[in-house]
Amino acid sequence: MDLLLKVLLIIFSIGVIVAVLLQEGKSAGLTGAISGGAEHLFGKAKARGMELVLERITIGLAAGFFILSIAVAVAIK
Repeated sequence: MDLLLKVLLIIFSIGVIVAVLLQEGKSAGLTGAISGGAEHLFGKAKARGMELVLERITIGLAAGFFILSIAVAVAIK
């Protein structure tokens, strides 16, 4: 059981890394930070298509990673 949890944790961690690297950058430097704040204030269309899918996959993988991290810590104890 302990080995299975560790293998799943490694798979999830690699999945999170890949999903984050595949996403497009939201802003660049100070200019992006300033315009990004304006976009949040005045509203901007939500990411569409593949960006939305990658965002949801990243959220799912991150949640699974945190849950598996806790499970491995409890199983080792």
